[in-house]
Amino acid sequence: MQNSSIHHRVLADVLLPDFTSGSKLLPYLKDIILIGSFVLIMTLSAQIVIKLPGTVVPITGQTFGALLAGGALGSRRGPISMVVYMLIGMFGAPIFAVSGSAVLAENQSVHFLLPWSGSAGLIWSMASGGYIFGFIFASYLVGKLSEKGWDRQSKVILSMVLGNIVIYAFGLPWLMIYLGASLSDTLLWGLWPFIPGDALKLVLASLTLPGAWALVNKIKK
Repeated sequence: MQNSSIHHRVLADVLLPDFTSGSKLLPYLKDIILIGSFVLIMTLSAQIVIKLPGTVVPITGQTFGALLAGGALGSRRGPISMVVYMLIGMFGAPIFAVSGSAVLAENQSVHFLLPWSGSAGLIWSMASGGYIFGFIFASYLVGKLSEKGWDRQSKVILSMVLGNIVIYAFGLPWLMIYLGASLSDTLLWGLWPFIPGDALKLVLASLTLPGAWALVNKIKK
C-alpha cells in the first residue's frame, strides 16, 4: 500500500540547484530568490484586472499567482511569499489590486499591467482584504498537497479547487462584514460573477504545474 505521507520535492526544488554544500547561507539565498520571485508574480498579477459592473472587488490574476505559489514553492515558502506580499502592500507599496469604492470610480473596465494602477493599505480596511489574507492559507494547502505529489498528477485540478475554496472562505465573510451586506448580496457581489474567471485561472494553474514538471523531466533525461 502506498504511503500517503511520502514527501515529494516540489517544482522549486528542481528548478534551482540544491545547496547542500558550501556556505550555510546558500539555502537561505535560494529561499529568498524563490519567495521574492512569487512576490513579484503576485504584484504583476494584481495588475491584470477585469472590473465587473456593480462589484467592489475586481477579477484579477492574483488567485492564479497564489495557487501557483503553493504548488511551485510548497507549504513553507508558498505561504511565506504571500505573507511578504501582504506586508509590503500594508507598509505602503501600491502592489494590491484596486478595490472598494476606488473600483467603482474607475472608468477602465479592463487593465493589463500598464499604466500602473495599484493600491496599498491595511487589509482590514479593504474590501479585498479577506481574499489577500486567504492567499496565505490557500498557498499552504496547495503546497501541502504538492508535497504529496498532487502537482504532477490528475489530482492537481482538485488541489487548485480546494485552494480556491479556501480563498473564498476568508474573502466572502470579510466582504460581507466590510459591506454590511446580506449573504445573498455578498454572494452576488463576491462569488457568482467570479466563477467563470476563477474556473479559467484554475485550469491555467493546473496545466502550468504538470507542464513545468514534464518540461523539467524532459530536460533532465
